[in-house]
Amino acid sequence: MKNLFVKIAAAGVLMLAPAIAQAAEGYSTANVNMRAGPSTRYPAVAVIPAGSSVEIRGCLSDVNWCDVEFYGGRGWVSGQYVQALYQQRRVYVGPQYYRPLGIPMIRFSVDNYWDRYYRNRDFYRERDRWSRSPDYYYRDRDNRDRDRDRDNRDRDRNWRERDRDRDGRDRDGRDRDRDWRDDNQRGDRQRGDLQRGDRQGDDRRGDDRRPDRRDFDCRPGDPSCGE
Repeated sequence: MKNLFVKIAAAGVLMLAPAIAQAAEGYSTANVNMRAGPSTRYPAVAVIPAGSSVEIRGCLSDVNWCDVEFYGGRGWVSGQYVQALYQQRRVYVGPQYYRPLGIPMIRFSVDNYWDRYYRNRDFYRERDRWSRSPDYYYRDRDNRDRDRDRDNRDRDRNWRERDRDRDGRDRDGRDRDRDWRDDNQRGDRQRGDLQRGDRQGDDRRGDDRRPDRRDFDCRPGDPSCGE
């Protein structure tokens, strides 16, 4: 029974050995951003100071980006900023050194990687857009920004048009008031002219009544002409 436990323990060690080997120690060569994906367009999650030690968990085969661990956090750093010790000298991590350094070649998936390490990050809410590629995310964001700017311009134009309409209504109202005042003034002038004409007519009729009838009815030889 004791031998059985020993064999099981040995088998477990053998099973863990590849996992332990799937990491290599590296060093950052500059203050470099550790990002949420293998591109400078992915969000930065930390800054690794120059000369800091990192654990290289794997690298991509098609681009020189590596998944590293730094102070318990995980993220991606370009291989041109990471060196590793190879044959008593430091070399920049590249595809030709993956196998000698024991660095596995891995793949990157936003869904799997972000679910594992970035659930508490703000950008995690937009992982569906990021999962299509950073270029798609930024293109989509640019389109949304343009749509928002266009909406703002349309809203401003609508406000200006409403302001012009209101000014037009005000002008119409002012014009109607001015026309109404002009009509009243013309009416007052016409009524004044009529009143003056009536007074002049009364004066003329008065003049017709005032002359003495004798000036018109007296005839030569008429006894009344002598009065």
